[in-house]
Amino acid sequence: MEKTMAEEEPLLKEEDCNKKGGFRTLPFIIGNESVEKMATYGVMPNMALYLIKEYHMELTTASNVLFMWSSATNFMPLVAALLADSFFGRFYTIGFGSIICFMGMILLWSTTIIPQAKPPPCSNNPICSSVAIPQLVLLCTSFVLISIGAGGIRSSSLAFGADQLERGEFKRKSNLKESYFTWYYASYTFSVLIALTCVVYIQDNVGWGVGFLVPALLMLFGVGSFFLASPFYVKLKCRSSLFTGLVQVVAASFNNRSLELSDGTSNYTWHCRSGSSLVCPSEKLRFLNKACVVRDPETDLTPDGRPKNPWCLCTVDQVEELKSTIKILPIWSTGMIMSINISQTSFPIIQASSMNRRITSNFTIPSASFNTITVISVILWIFLYDRIFLPLASRVMRRPIRISPKTRMGIGIFFSILAMIATSAVEGVRRSLHARSGGSQMSAVWLVPQYCLTGFAEASNVIAQNEFYFSEFPRSMSSVALTMNGIGMSLANLIASFLMNFVDWVSKKGGKESWISSDINKGRYDYYYLVLAGLSVANMIYFLVCSSAYGPLKGEKKLEEEQVYMLIMFANCSVIIINDVEFSNRNTG
Repeated sequence: MEKTMAEEEPLLKEEDCNKKGGFRTLPFIIGNESVEKMATYGVMPNMALYLIKEYHMELTTASNVLFMWSSATNFMPLVAALLADSFFGRFYTIGFGSIICFMGMILLWSTTIIPQAKPPPCSNNPICSSVAIPQLVLLCTSFVLISIGAGGIRSSSLAFGADQLERGEFKRKSNLKESYFTWYYASYTFSVLIALTCVVYIQDNVGWGVGFLVPALLMLFGVGSFFLASPFYVKLKCRSSLFTGLVQVVAASFNNRSLELSDGTSNYTWHCRSGSSLVCPSEKLRFLNKACVVRDPETDLTPDGRPKNPWCLCTVDQVEELKSTIKILPIWSTGMIMSINISQTSFPIIQASSMNRRITSNFTIPSASFNTITVISVILWIFLYDRIFLPLASRVMRRPIRISPKTRMGIGIFFSILAMIATSAVEGVRRSLHARSGGSQMSAVWLVPQYCLTGFAEASNVIAQNEFYFSEFPRSMSSVALTMNGIGMSLANLIASFLMNFVDWVSKKGGKESWISSDINKGRYDYYYLVLAGLSVANMIYFLVCSSAYGPLKGEKKLEEEQVYMLIMFANCSVIIINDVEFSNRNTG
């Protein structure tokens, strides 16, 4: 039989457990990722303006660059997780990632102080010079380093912090890990708020040089503090990657493709993991069951029960893990369209820049800081749902009320539809007002609803996705559950880039002005967002089909409360849509 991970993992002596790990190490681990979030989220919001103003890029080109950068940043945690599990371990993955991210920040800052690193200003030349290849290579190199570094930090920090609470007396206190997760996500939210307010404000009011130097100094502080606590960390050795096990199931099924399986399961000897409750595979996707059939124990297994060739024989657990992944993929894919809506960061910045953002005679809200409305909306949604709606509904119904993850995912998708409609309506009004009044600026307060709706959509859908993956995947695949959202966001950015280029190509046929023109007043971004709204409606229908085909979740029954809640949400949202349309018609009439 195959040994469990716990048996393979080296154990520490009791006296060593008391000397290493614990809560004293968590501020250094959480703090390192927090400053990484401040640094990366601090440079991303204004990057579209930086590329347009300093590198003379068209809005479409700048958006493509940012889509690719965001895609790489979301995908790299998966690659780094594989390397951490299989080769380097979590400590060294975080450490290398921190150093590489710092190098990327320094390289990005250098583009602001070295004149030859970017094209000369347009004010000194009658014709704006385009970016040269070496300049673009230098810029993209900084993006690549930041993505690789961020991937190393984000892939392992949460798990590495949990490792510190798995030894000695800390393991016996069950409430410590729950408290750790709470503070971890609280630090994440706080870091993003700092990035979208303080760091962005410095870039807008002091300049790019200081604005990009601050994130670099933050990363330097994070690197130093993380390595400072190195002697106190619990550093577990790396283990075989779960993803490798999934690939082995596919390979073993193919290698054993000639094996014929009958309808019954009692005629076969299945290779089971020691201590596992799974003794035989399920009947779904039966062709994968060929991967765990022991045909001859003498030739297939070693004396201690391990497979001689793991690419020809796998455990029942590995087979069921792959089946769970395949079953979840359709619902997982529905989150990508919503992620496309969330990833539209370039246009909202340009839109806010063209509007009146002045609060007082001496203070103007930075255009990139409007993203804080989304973050605040996420927090507000969590508070209203968890602290007001659920307790109140439970009191009214006189029994505990729970809204399933699938229902909340559907609500999030519906909110994203409303966000796209609201964005299109506000942009249509802004453009009409500009055309009629000869340049008069519309108040940026009108942007608040679309940012709030985006925050509600993200909070409802993304949090429900994490809960859905965590509950539906086997416990041995918890690490996969934590990476599913990141993989979806990575693919969504690539799809968003393709979609934007396609709309740009189609809309400017025949010499017409592109809907996604660099001049926001000549483009038709309201049409572009109606296209996104239409795709979101199709995605909503696709989600309902996938949700119905998936069936009930583990241990879940159909609840009347969920159906009533959905009806109420749809009714309220329908009223909002009608009001938005009437508002748009009155102002554009």
